[in-house]
Amino acid sequence: MTRVAAIDCGTNSIRLLVADADPETGELKDLDRRMKIVRLGQGVDRTGRLAPEALERTFAACREYATVIEELGAEKLRFVATSASRDAENRDDFVRGVVDILGVEPEVITGDQEAEFSFTGATKELTGREDLEKPYLVVDIGGGSTEFVLGTDSVRAARSVDVGCVRMTERHLVHDGAVTDPPTAEQIAAIKADVAAALDEAAETVPLGEAHTLVGLAGSVTTLAGIALRLEEYDSAAIHHSRIPLAKVREITDRLLTSTHDERAAIPVMHPGRVDVIAAGALVLLSIMERTGAQEVVVSEHDILDGIGWSLA
Repeated sequence: MTRVAAIDCGTNSIRLLVADADPETGELKDLDRRMKIVRLGQGVDRTGRLAPEALERTFAACREYATVIEELGAEKLRFVATSASRDAENRDDFVRGVVDILGVEPEVITGDQEAEFSFTGATKELTGREDLEKPYLVVDIGGGSTEFVLGTDSVRAARSVDVGCVRMTERHLVHDGAVTDPPTAEQIAAIKADVAAALDEAAETVPLGEAHTLVGLAGSVTTLAGIALRLEEYDSAAIHHSRIPLAKVREITDRLLTSTHDERAAIPVMHPGRVDVIAAGALVLLSIMERTGAQEVVVSEHDILDGIGWSLA
């Protein structure tokens, strides 16, 4: 076995996995898995730069993760950075900070690389499941971008597009510096139009209609699953591989789009950092399901983070 540490730094959150990888069995045994909402992508869509306060939140999480990695004695570490740090003019400030704290340079990967990691992490343990028909369409709805990956045992086609829960919220739901609560019909229509255009773009590369199983990843999807399951608290084991019907996704999305900040915050499984962006994330997922004809989404807690871990094994 190899003890590995993987860090996935996205637009909204930064996550750590320390695990023992067994290539013979295809198993990643978790030793520590944690997540912090740092909103690294705060304002990037508008300013083109990473905000100083967003960088400091991210570096604080990195310092915490460095302690965990050292205590658990990980042999290998890989730090992958996604959409926000790809887009920012001052990404060198981000890189220097990470190197100072963790001793490794963050890899600002391409959308295609991001998609491959997501596919591996999400589908490696689905092999042999007779109830889930291939090919899989893995959809990773992040803060700044969404990855679409079609494949069976390996990636056949992949595309990353610039729609995510944070980007759509900041672009369409913020007015006078505050999130509209609840959004107007015009704001919702604007998000739908952006997502529809992004789906057109994704379909140029990925034959979306050929998928037999839709696998959904990341916080917007897992939060919706927790709401659908009526969990009293976030339960990763209950959410992992749950199957949420299209009608339920539509019902929850409508509820989120018509609720206030306080009503969303009162949902038991809602992370405080997702309260303002979950409605946009839900709308992205619903639009994807309607476009692809998927009647359900299989929810995976294993995603790009696990794919990064496997790349080290």
